[in-house]
Parts: sequence; C-alpha cells; structure tokens
Amino acid sequence: MSGGDQLRGLMRLWPHGVSVLAIDNDGDRMGVTVSSLVSLSLDPPLVGVSIGKQASCYELLRQAGGFTVSLLGSGQEAVARRFASGLPPIVHWEGIEIREGQFAPLIEGALGWIEARTVAQHDVGDHTFFVGEVVSSEHGPSTSALVYRDREYHAL
Repeated sequence: MSGGDQLRGLMRLWPHGVSVLAIDNDGDRMGVTVSSLVSLSLDPPLVGVSIGKQASCYELLRQAGGFTVSLLGSGQEAVARRFASGLPPIVHWEGIEIREGQFAPLIEGALGWIEARTVAQHDVGDHTFFVGEVVSSEHGPSTSALVYRDREYHAL
C-alpha cells in the first residue's frame, strides 16, 4: 500500500511541463504555477487541470467560468517561481509582460497559450479536476519548454 507522501516522492521524479494558470473573475485576478495540465480530447478540444481545494485560487477558479494557461518557456523560471510563491495576487502581476486574453491574462514570451471555458468540475480527493473546452490555442516565441523535476526547474 502507498501513502500520499510516498506517491508525492515518486511523482517528484517524473518531469512535468510548467504553466501559469490565470483567472479573472470580475476584476479579481490570480495566477498560479501548475504542472498538472493535460490534454484530454481533440474533438472537442479539452484540457484539464487539477487544483487543490486549499489553493488560494480555488474558489475564484470555481466561479470564473474560464481560464487561460501560459505554457512557460525555458527562460521563464523566474515567472514560474513568482506564481508558485504564495505572494498576494497583485504582486504576482507586477513587472510581468502580459496581454489580455478572453478569460484572463496571457504571459508574453511563453511557449504557447490556451484559453478555455470551464465545462466540468470533478471533486477528486483533496483536489478538483477542472475541464476546459479550448476556445483558443496559439504557439508563442519560446522554442523550448520549462519542466519541473525533483524540486528544480529545467530547460527542455
């Protein structure tokens, strides 16, 4: 049998792509670094992301109706660290070059961007799995991805 700590230790060794999920609900704007983004379907185009119920963005995401994802490029480690730091939301966006998306900001310089309308929410343990129907996806200028493995960021 395996416990949560044992699973967490193993999953730290599995490389994950790094993204910033952004939400804007009536001017309440947040971003959070995630490594749980997955492509679920191509017809219709769907993505999913798992967010802990204790996360500061959790309620905002539940209510927002949509979200954006900036898939970070290899040179954006500082951006990933900023949005993973737990700083107040207003501080996250200071000095970050963005452009407005349909649902929330998109971080410039990324490998790519996804804009999605939330179509389902599934409670799973201490997280909720949010399913988004992709309304827009676009390649960015970065040519290599930022990945996270064993508590460190790496260029790929």
